[in-house]
Amino acid sequence: MPGAVATTRAEVVLHNARIITIDARDSIAQALAIGSGKILAVGSDAEMTKHTGPDTLVLDMNGRAIMPGLIDGHAHMDREGLRGVFPALGKVRSIGDIQDRIAELARGKKPGEWIVTMPIGDPPFYVGVPDTLTEMRWPTRQELDAAAPDNPVYIRSIWGYWRGTFPLVSCANTEALKRAGINRDTVSPVPSLVIQKDGNGDPTGVFVEQDFAPLAELIWFREAARFTDAERLRTLPEAAKAYHSFGTTGIFEGHGVANELLRTYRRVHHSGALTMRSALALSANWAAAGGAPVGPFVEAWLGWLGEPALGDDFLKVSGIYVHLGRSDADNARATAAPYTGWAGFNSNHGLPRDRLKELLIACAKNDIRPTAIAGRRGLEMLDLYEEVDKEIPLKGRRWAISHINVISPREIERVAKLGLVLTTHTNNYLYKSMTKTAEALKPEQYGDIVPLNSLREAGVTVALATDNTPITLWHPIQQTVLRKAFGTGQAFGESQALSRMNALRCATANGAYLTFDESKKGSLEVGKFADLTVLSADPLIVASDQLSGITALMTMVGGKIVHATPGWDSSPGPRGESPT
Repeated sequence: MPGAVATTRAEVVLHNARIITIDARDSIAQALAIGSGKILAVGSDAEMTKHTGPDTLVLDMNGRAIMPGLIDGHAHMDREGLRGVFPALGKVRSIGDIQDRIAELARGKKPGEWIVTMPIGDPPFYVGVPDTLTEMRWPTRQELDAAAPDNPVYIRSIWGYWRGTFPLVSCANTEALKRAGINRDTVSPVPSLVIQKDGNGDPTGVFVEQDFAPLAELIWFREAARFTDAERLRTLPEAAKAYHSFGTTGIFEGHGVANELLRTYRRVHHSGALTMRSALALSANWAAAGGAPVGPFVEAWLGWLGEPALGDDFLKVSGIYVHLGRSDADNARATAAPYTGWAGFNSNHGLPRDRLKELLIACAKNDIRPTAIAGRRGLEMLDLYEEVDKEIPLKGRRWAISHINVISPREIERVAKLGLVLTTHTNNYLYKSMTKTAEALKPEQYGDIVPLNSLREAGVTVALATDNTPITLWHPIQQTVLRKAFGTGQAFGESQALSRMNALRCATANGAYLTFDESKKGSLEVGKFADLTVLSADPLIVASDQLSGITALMTMVGGKIVHATPGWDSSPGPRGESPT
């Protein structure tokens, strides 16, 4: 049950609103009262009178929609702040435009200083490059030399999950190649990374990758392109503010965080600057553990990861990310450890199957909740979870699998039996790659693509997530309602389209359940945190194809405003103030 509230006198009353409570009855209320960071009352305007005193700030919402703060089930929030560390190239449409921008940056640098930029293309997806350039090709080292003859230049590739398609391409000039030690004899460590060569066999400065996590910048340009601890500390609060602008008040980092990122969260929280309720799974560096037996290692060193989680209502570490196997590319990326680049998680998090099973059994014995990614192997992790369940029952432990895609009816039964919690990556599976996924299936199987209605009917809790591609949960909400593919607008598996209310529940209450916080947040009910958002449009009324455009006029966490747009409050309080 929600915790008791210390006072019945409200500090703030929001009335004349349309409050989507996301309670068990899908109630719509007219007003709510807030005190001591929690919800004191939810109901009609008249019912708020007994909670209103002479110092209560009463705000007329003029019929605006209010709902619980959104909870992102797989956020990678820190990456949003890191986007601004290095300069953008801007809307370049030719190699000449790129040269002009590089030359502009060079004028602000001393000779010999690095110039590192964000990728070529238009954020957030960077679609269509290099065809968006007049030359329909990537710039060569010589062309970058001409723009900045006295500086090493590196144009980094995208973080591949932003677009979700290959290739990833980065570009370097001659001086950058020289400093990286790359010449005609340099051999790529993995087949997925190609050093392009010209007709003479010399590097062109173009690196082409067929892996979503870029490798070239980690192994060759790491010192120039790295994110420093100071930059991570500065940008994490900025990233939270960006997420708040769409109504997000809580996140789960289910892919895990390495110590590099965990340290950042701890320091930001200690400084009082963490405004996002954050639950983090640990990303372990298993190479550092050597050949230590996994079971005793978990017992001796990782017991602190057990539930209930250590931490508080703004920052806690909840479980561990688990991963089956490790690729050659993972091993190559891991040479940068403890630095993790864009990832924020360790590349050494994978284990062979036998050791992974040993880890999962040790997790069950120590009440540690694992979370895995379905990934390219589909629900292969489900087999391992079932093997553990035969030894130690998993029902009620809320073991998690992220990024679910195609799931058969039989697999849904298995998931439900284990009591697993799932998160989705609809920006990819119900949008960017939906057509490609459908092409590999029979029409009668289209409903197996992220089958949210079937999962809901089976009693499986599914939380929505952005994966930072982009950061607004209103894209996934629209995608689950419409199920229309990127580019064509064709709908697949319409029977699995969620109602709007169920989609909102997946973005709020289900996210709270994912982090064991359903008694504290995820709905607007008495005793729960005053985590809420005032919206630019009513998600239950606005046209379905406009859901993705919804933003937050105001976002509140624990009764404190963390985001506000001018004019969100058209009715000043008794002192002409707004809550802070």
